[in-house]
Amino acid sequence: MIQILNGVQYGFLLFLVASGLTLIFGIMGVVNLAHGAFYMVGAYLAFWLEKQTGSFALALLLGVPLSVVLGLAVERVGFTHLYRRDHLHQVLFTFGLILVIGELRAILWGNDVNGVAVPPLLAGSIPLTDTQAYPVYRLFISLACLATAAGLTGLIRYTRLGMMIRAGASNREMVQVLGLDVNRLFMVVFALGVALAAFAGMIAAPVNSVHPGMGDEILILSFVVVVIGGVGSIKGAFFGAMLIGLADTFGAVFLPEAAGVVVYALMALVLVWRPRGLFAGA
Repeated sequence: MIQILNGVQYGFLLFLVASGLTLIFGIMGVVNLAHGAFYMVGAYLAFWLEKQTGSFALALLLGVPLSVVLGLAVERVGFTHLYRRDHLHQVLFTFGLILVIGELRAILWGNDVNGVAVPPLLAGSIPLTDTQAYPVYRLFISLACLATAAGLTGLIRYTRLGMMIRAGASNREMVQVLGLDVNRLFMVVFALGVALAAFAGMIAAPVNSVHPGMGDEILILSFVVVVIGGVGSIKGAFFGAMLIGLADTFGAVFLPEAAGVVVYALMALVLVWRPRGLFAGA
């Protein structure tokens, strides 16, 4: 039961990161290798703001707007020049962005491994059996991710902005012909993607150590989620994240020697069955 809860919680966290990645990749057509770096920035923001304010809740309230501003600035300065370029230019630019973010992180926060304390209100455990209990904070992570997923789904399906995002994903040229400002739409999508990745890093900080390379592994898994779910599909990102979260968790429990292979074997099986992903175009 505990491993199922851990797998679901990890899947929710992966969904936050992967949904931002699939928005940027599916809508803007940009291969963003720096997406994991924004996850790391979110964790460091939570660590730094919690120290400055003494409150994890305030750190979240301040960190999310800061990540949106960061996304807007990066998109305007760098990504706006990449939309008409091929993927090689995008890969080179985003790889360079990883190095720049890494150096700025070292200057601002150093290279030490840091930790963020679990908020006292969420520091307890809920008994599952006579001998097992589950941390309240991990349940909070699941609920926060689920609420964000519901809000994101509502935004994409039922708002004018969501209509424009779906239209841009289907046919960018037609959206431009209809008179919509695609550049502004891309700016909003990129900032939203960065905010989702950074928020995931913030809420993960109290259960994971905050360290320089923390964005690398989750970036790879997020690409796996996007490929399994289907590029540009929020629904696919959700179900893909659940599959990967559970496969990664139970792979580490039952097949510790081959835990790193389980996720990629699952991806291969899904692609053999559905080469474009589970929910491509959905």
